[in-house]
Amino acid sequence: MSMDDASMVGLMGRVTGTVGPGLVGEVIVRVRGGAEHFLAYPASGEERLERGTVVMVVEHLPPRTVYVTAAYDS
Repeated sequence: MSMDDASMVGLMGRVTGTVGPGLVGEVIVRVRGGAEHFLAYPASGEERLERGTVVMVVEHLPPRTVYVTAAYDS
């Protein structure tokens, strides 16, 4: 894992295309001074994340795939 890959973990993003079991979703993540789109899968494998949901990256598979989970404000 390169430094860039590790730096993706923990970043926040927003779902732009529904993420869920059997679906390849899409998220936009603020990274490298801008915002980039990534293909996204649910980290749990079961979670369904609708458009607009704020998520956190828990794993990054270069170059453009991330696993995400819902980020809840406490």
